[in-house]
Parts: sequence; structure tokens; C-alpha cells
Amino acid sequence: MTPRNDNWKARCEAGFYDQTVMKTLGVTIVSLAPGRVTLAMLFRADFTQHHGFLHAGTVTTVLDSACGFAAFTLMAADAEVLTIEFKSNFIAPAKGKLFRFEGEVVKSGRTITVTQGRAFADDVLISTMQATMMAASL
Repeated sequence: MTPRNDNWKARCEAGFYDQTVMKTLGVTIVSLAPGRVTLAMLFRADFTQHHGFLHAGTVTTVLDSACGFAAFTLMAADAEVLTIEFKSNFIAPAKGKLFRFEGEVVKSGRTITVTQGRAFADDVLISTMQATMMAASL
């Protein structure tokens, strides 16, 4: 996959680190490549549900960003990324110490990009996501 913007990596890093929610959750970028993003966060008890697992809302929030930034790596310089929709499947409880979130572009268009995401807790698959992103001018 080929980015439509020569400055894609710097734009993605700047956009990611401008997100207050990612700072609050303690999420970091592990890797950025055209059409692919990997994010990580350590377990935080303040983002759990009543059984002590990482809350599903936390998992989907970070997966949404992983998928969104995977799409953003391929967008034109004048485009911003926005989520149109997503669907998540939870496969296993989100319990572990280190969480990894992978976003990958399935099909990139000028306006609409289809992505898929996977979340892992200590290398155990816990969730998948299918997400559709749009290139918007804000």
C-alpha cells in the first residue's frame, strides 16, 4: 500500500499524540507502516469493569484509534480521518499486563477505507474489530 502523502508518518504521530484520550489511557505507538498501526498500553485498574478485566469500552476505544490511524497512513495530505462505523467481537476476557492493538487497512479508497483490528492481552487474542473510516476535510 502506498501513502498519498509523503509526510504520512509525522502527521500520524502528531495526530496520535494530540489525542487526550490516548494520553489518559497511557497508550503508545509501537509501530507505524503504510496501512498498519500497532499500539500498546499497560493494564490499568482504573479502566476495568466489575470483574477486574479491562473494560470493553477501553478496548474498543484503542482499537478504533489503531484502525483509524492505519487508514490515516494512506490518506491525502488535506484529509483527516473519521470513523463511520465499527463492530467488535470479544473473544476472551481482557485480562493481562500488556495490551497490544493492531489496525490494518483491508481496502483503501479516496474517501472510504475499510479496516480490521485485533486486540491482544499478553499475546492472547481478546477482540477483533471491523471498522470503516472516511477521509474528511474539517
